[in-house]
Amino acid sequence: MSSALTDLCRYPIVQAPMAGGASSPQLVAAVSEAGALGFLAAGYKTADGMYEEIKQLRGLTSRPFGVNLFMPQPSHADPASVEVYRHQLAGEADWYDTPLGEPDNCADDGYEAKLAILIDDPVPVVSFTFGCPTRPVLDAFAKAGTLTVVTVTTPEEAQVAQWTGADVVCVQGVEAGGHQGTHRDDPKNDGAGIGLLSLVAQVRETVQLPIVAAGGVMRGAQIAALLALGASAAQLGTAFLVCPESGANALHKQAMTNPLFVRTELTRAFSGRPARGLVNRFMREHGPYAPAAYPQVHHITSGLRKAAAKAGDAQGMALWAGQGHRMAREMPAGQLVEVLAAETDAALAALALRGAGGAA
Repeated sequence: MSSALTDLCRYPIVQAPMAGGASSPQLVAAVSEAGALGFLAAGYKTADGMYEEIKQLRGLTSRPFGVNLFMPQPSHADPASVEVYRHQLAGEADWYDTPLGEPDNCADDGYEAKLAILIDDPVPVVSFTFGCPTRPVLDAFAKAGTLTVVTVTTPEEAQVAQWTGADVVCVQGVEAGGHQGTHRDDPKNDGAGIGLLSLVAQVRETVQLPIVAAGGVMRGAQIAALLALGASAAQLGTAFLVCPESGANALHKQAMTNPLFVRTELTRAFSGRPARGLVNRFMREHGPYAPAAYPQVHHITSGLRKAAAKAGDAQGMALWAGQGHRMAREMPAGQLVEVLAAETDAALAALALRGAGGAA
């Protein structure tokens, strides 16, 4: 691992920031206390809400942790297509007896206010999703002593992160659950995502930054493979989503290993941006015609998703999950970190033994 990351955690394991409630302060604290790096998700929270969670987390652990921010999104959505989608969701609103949300909510997710708080009262790590900050922003964090991580999905995005001054890139393969962290949401690229192993190899040959590898990672043997490929650490989301400390809805946790949900797909149905989740009724019925309109679609469907959860109907929820979801293990987060670390060590030892045998 790079010295910057080595100083922050004992194991090369990062808990992915999962916006929407899963990355609770309790989960992040348990992960960091166990020797990995936990991450709070500031996405969809107000700046004050983010700060309250940071204060709560600091009361639970003195170990390093990170905070993830969503980059402001340019407004390219076609208002007519958004309105058509609203009409197509009218039946869902009737079914769940809840109004549809308004699509014209702010698209910057309180970015500037969150930056101000994090620079004024620094945390150890800040990561960015859906784009790369400007050099002055990254310089300000460097001056504050904060390590910066930019999520990338292509070698070109990694180059931008390096040129702009990021300390680390989080390389997200297409296998990852939740939103794809592409810097530019172009519908023409739907389905063109790169698998994690290939992407890590390409990024390693493109930039000199440390790599955190994310996408479908559920076992220590996978972490060992990514380390052997040149990554400094692996980031896991779905693996931690089912932990008791996770703030994810119980139906979401149960769905990870429920035989009713056999596969995942990328969809715009819930948010207007490509995101990987378990295929359910809502995704099948609305995914084919959901517009490229983030965060407008997210705000429109927010009430529907909450109503479905309240009704105990997983078929109407956004069940974000990576491709390895069936391998999820329900255990306390600290225990999961220890299990993953032991598996990683065993796999690395086996690789070394195999290499020594080959050399002999």
